[in-house]
Amino acid sequence: MKDKIQAFFCYLKENIIKYISTNKLFIMFVLLALLNNLFLRNYTIDNFFAIKTLIVDVACVLLIGSFAYLFKVKNQFKYFSFWLWVLAILAMINSIYYSFYQNFVSVGLISSIGQLETVGDSVLDKLELAQLIYIIFPLIFYYFGKKITSGNYLNFIAKIEKRKKMFVSTILISSIFFAVTLVTMSSTDYSRLTKQWNRQYIVERFGLIMYHVNDLVQTLTPKFSSLFGYEEAAQEFVEFYNSSNDQKKSNQYTNKLENYNVVFIHMESMQKFLMDLSFNGEDVVPNVKKLASEGMFFNNFYSQVSTGTSSDTEFTLNNSLMPVQSGTVFVSYYNRKYVAIPKILSEKGYYTFSTHANNMTMWNRSKMHPSLGYQDMFFKESYKIDEEVGLGLSDKSFFKQLLPKLEKIEDEHEKYMGTIITLSNHSPFGYNELFDYDLSYKKTQTNEDGTVEEITDDYLNDTKMGNYIKSAHYADEALGEFISYIKNSSHFNKTLFVFYGDHDAKLAKSEFDYLYNYDPETSKMKEEGDEGYIDYDYYKNELNRKVPLILWTKNNILKGEYDYPMGMIDILPTVGNMMNFSSSYQLGHDIFDIKNNNVVIFPNANFLTEKVYYNDSKEEYIPLKDEPIDKDYIDKLKEYTSKRLDISNNIIVYDLIAKNGDQIKKE
Repeated sequence: MKDKIQAFFCYLKENIIKYISTNKLFIMFVLLALLNNLFLRNYTIDNFFAIKTLIVDVACVLLIGSFAYLFKVKNQFKYFSFWLWVLAILAMINSIYYSFYQNFVSVGLISSIGQLETVGDSVLDKLELAQLIYIIFPLIFYYFGKKITSGNYLNFIAKIEKRKKMFVSTILISSIFFAVTLVTMSSTDYSRLTKQWNRQYIVERFGLIMYHVNDLVQTLTPKFSSLFGYEEAAQEFVEFYNSSNDQKKSNQYTNKLENYNVVFIHMESMQKFLMDLSFNGEDVVPNVKKLASEGMFFNNFYSQVSTGTSSDTEFTLNNSLMPVQSGTVFVSYYNRKYVAIPKILSEKGYYTFSTHANNMTMWNRSKMHPSLGYQDMFFKESYKIDEEVGLGLSDKSFFKQLLPKLEKIEDEHEKYMGTIITLSNHSPFGYNELFDYDLSYKKTQTNEDGTVEEITDDYLNDTKMGNYIKSAHYADEALGEFISYIKNSSHFNKTLFVFYGDHDAKLAKSEFDYLYNYDPETSKMKEEGDEGYIDYDYYKNELNRKVPLILWTKNNILKGEYDYPMGMIDILPTVGNMMNFSSSYQLGHDIFDIKNNNVVIFPNANFLTEKVYYNDSKEEYIPLKDEPIDKDYIDKLKEYTSKRLDISNNIIVYDLIAKNGDQIKKE
């Protein structure tokens, strides 16, 4: 018996050695591909090794590698090299994209690659040496692969390799790993994989390759909508809206601003935390703060963006729908039928326009804005680029050139609606000589000889946070000049201005930790236990992403500060109630109807209420009030969130307003 066991292990050892010696390229390909994916997860979601994810990665890499055996031996090196370069480029793109948006890139965004022309500086600013590490893997393969194939190795392998057998065997081994994955998947895993809401979770659980395969399927699904899910989506759409309890109710603001003009001011990257900051006795955003005190200010307001960032905000605000699960609405679904604010008001006799000092091709606005109902667009070609900040024309020059246009619009049109998109506070938040704001901390120091001197600690100089604060201060100054003109103009006496931050600044958590915990008195970082130390964890960072929302008129007819939880999709129904318009397909709520009972849902299926913030990826929550939260409360909100994300996505993907909108009961 002992001899048989020994013989078996000898046989096994010989076959393993033989396999390794005759499949060197394949083994090297598998190892390097796996390392590529491991490093990507480590750099982005800080998850270098997870056994379940590794199993999926192995299955995918083996499947890809197996097809090499269908090629002649001399071409297998090229096949493996090609795929290693593909994986390296995918990892590098995702790594850079993640540093911008804390998310992973979608196949649907490939069609918007032209955006790099406009945001090239932002990309270069975010590019770090660590993000180039992925290139090493195909280079390693090339170097050692050439050494392996330089002799008679290929001729030897060509004589002994049974390619069809190796192909089938590798496929079978890959299938075993896939089977293990299927068996170990939970119902939550299935749901998230099919719905593609939470990209981070999919990469964390299933790896980069499976994520992109799944994303490709999600992107192609609408191309075959008649084959994949249209009937079911249409039925759910009709049932959802016809059974909805979201009936329009009257409140103290109903029709208060009927027949008013309305102008939306899209404040690029303006976060609410800036309103609480000052340096050397000067507020960072004094004009935003002043507007908030003069008008109606919502201090618990969140943008709801996905991969489309600014364009997602434009979409969610105008339609009261959520961003699409795969790709971006502006790029991939601009040709759908939408019931957006510009279109609604156009039908009520309003003249509608949008204006921005950037190219109208940015985020495909040249096609999407007419689809939303804007009658005219005034973009880069309508302005003289006489002063540049960041990506283009400075906000100060932009507003100065815009104001006469606005007055002319009011003179020529009885009623109008417009969207003004600012630009100066766009990443990468670099240095500009126009940014005149002192962030330094001045302190006195007593020397050993008894003399006292003043020391300046410019601790935020050249940091991303410092540059952002200076950029935001400049944008606020430009906004102040705009408002000053509005107040002194004979126009705009019957105009509602809606000021909103389009999304957070996408700064790393470490930047906030440095802002809040660096002590300029000691020139050191505060540590846990020190007076004033702030434990700036993941959830504090998530809750700090809120942006300002201010409704303002010259006659100050709207006043007050409100802390109701509110999202961008709630603007249409809230403003619509004041101006007497609505959409039959809005998913948001009039905030003065729902008040503290509102649920702010995010594209990744996270949600927030007055009581709780829930993280879908971690399947955990933090209470926001000192009261118990039961499982039933969370489960109902998860169902609520899931349903609305599905309905919204289906409306966009399957063009349900155009195809089935006539089946919805109108109010």
